[in-house]
Amino acid sequence: MKREWRKLEKHLYLPKEKPQFIEVPEFNFFVIRGRGNPNDDFFAEYVSALYAVSYAVRMSYKTDNPLPNYYNYTVYPLEGVWSLTEEAQLIEGKLDKSKLVFDLMIRQPDFVTEIFVPDIIARTKKKKPNPLLDKIEFKTITEGDCVQMLHKGSYDNEPASFAVMEKYCAENGLKRSSKDHREIYLSDPRKTETDKLKTVLRFQVDKNAE
Repeated sequence: MKREWRKLEKHLYLPKEKPQFIEVPEFNFFVIRGRGNPNDDFFAEYVSALYAVSYAVRMSYKTDNPLPNYYNYTVYPLEGVWSLTEEAQLIEGKLDKSKLVFDLMIRQPDFVTEIFVPDIIARTKKKKPNPLLDKIEFKTITEGDCVQMLHKGSYDNEPASFAVMEKYCAENGLKRSSKDHREIYLSDPRKTETDKLKTVLRFQVDKNAE
């Protein structure tokens, strides 16, 4: 039976278009850090490197040395944690995206552990060489208490959804713990009309805010 995140983990990846509180447990990810405007050409190479290594795991059962405890699954969606540097702060209402700092990542199934990572990356280099593969790290991340909602439409319109999320926090005794936020990309922007893009927005919160 194929493990599909869209069916088994709807609470994490398919929220409604209104804020909700959620506790996100510990997961393992392939992560690559970068800086710059996601609309520039370089960004596609970061995405490509992450998908290449993730699909190397997905197809590892076809190799002579499959990963132990492998099970059939759907590759998880691309995620990004975005941070604002001081230089990227809003100036006259505009964000300098060239100064953004990001951690792009794709979650991995629980049978993937750090011990197998060098071999997985080596396999990927042989089939899909990419200099950015050497920048990929294997990280265990626990988000914990968060607020999330589904955002539909342009990425540039996300501030409106974040305003709704922060209002929800204020009304429910929650406080956003940092300016960093996570985006989970449910749509491929190369194939989807801008007004139909679906993105999960999420940020960490502290309970019992005064």
